[in-house]
Amino acid sequence: MYRSRAQGPSKWRAQQAERNEPQHSQPGTCPVPHSGPNSSQPGVLHPPLPPQPQGVDGKAHRHEVPVAEQLMTIAYESGVNLFDTAEVYSGGKAEIILGNIIKKKCWRRSSLVITTKLYWGGKAETERGLNRKHIIEGLKGSLQRMQLEYVDVVFANRTDTNTPMEEIVRAMTHVINQGMAMYWGTSRWSAMEIMEAYSVARQFNLIPPVCEQAEYHFFQREKVETHLPELYHKIGVGVVSWSPLACGIITGKYENGIPESSRASMKPYQWLREKIVSEEGRKQQAKLKELAHIAEKLGCTLPQLAIAWCLRNEGVSSVLLGSSSPSQLTENLGAIQVIPKMTAGIASELDHILGNRPHSKRDYHH
Repeated sequence: MYRSRAQGPSKWRAQQAERNEPQHSQPGTCPVPHSGPNSSQPGVLHPPLPPQPQGVDGKAHRHEVPVAEQLMTIAYESGVNLFDTAEVYSGGKAEIILGNIIKKKCWRRSSLVITTKLYWGGKAETERGLNRKHIIEGLKGSLQRMQLEYVDVVFANRTDTNTPMEEIVRAMTHVINQGMAMYWGTSRWSAMEIMEAYSVARQFNLIPPVCEQAEYHFFQREKVETHLPELYHKIGVGVVSWSPLACGIITGKYENGIPESSRASMKPYQWLREKIVSEEGRKQQAKLKELAHIAEKLGCTLPQLAIAWCLRNEGVSSVLLGSSSPSQLTENLGAIQVIPKMTAGIASELDHILGNRPHSKRDYHH
């Protein structure tokens, strides 16, 4: 994940209000735009192991550990400072590997921004959800697996209709007050749900969420470009976006069908396969061919164009990347060099091809 602002949070807010100049993604601070520490490096890698769908037993094969170490080393040495994971990824193995690598490399904890997500912790009914019991026990388990004293941000990995919002906010406030986390955020929450959490926090003098993890890419725009920006300007909640390549669709590898070794060919990803072969999926592939011409004109790859496009959005604080090989990660990191080429004219061309720019009060791709 890249951090998309060079300034500290307060200075960034002031500059956004003044609108003196476009805010492009540069090396800088951690993914908490409203309140948080300054980090001296850009970015994030997400996650060290491929995420496993709920119900799938993610067994870490021996070759995955050295690859994960390679990826994290390349990321760290390239200036990436934020690593995101979750208790559900590979049944907790992703957190174990992440922690082992950090320990082996002797990276200073203060130089890293580590985030994890809670909801699906185990098979038992008491090992999941956002109730006070699982938030506290789940985060303790994550910290033990990562061999860390705290995480910088703990995310609620989805909403929980079975738990009152006050209980969620009180539990998140508790783990922060106990030193287990610096901040808390949300993932896949609606703007209304985030606002409810903020209101509860203010009502009871608790700690509100500081950022939302949201899906954002060429074909998924409305939430990040219309709903969440209003929250940022009203209460300071930032956006950490994920899936900039739409689960690999934007890489172009599905242009001529579904390769045998691709994610969409795997049984747990039948939903992705169905999405690709649908009428809408075919339309997306046609648009990607046009977008590839823009990438060629800018001297970059289609994935780099897609990531740079996400980073250019001034409403996005950070972009999470998922890479499965060193070459893929290196290519993705190259998106930083594309950002200066993302002029208003190029953005307009992209909008024309995509034909899905949502109506909003503000122009977030100016």
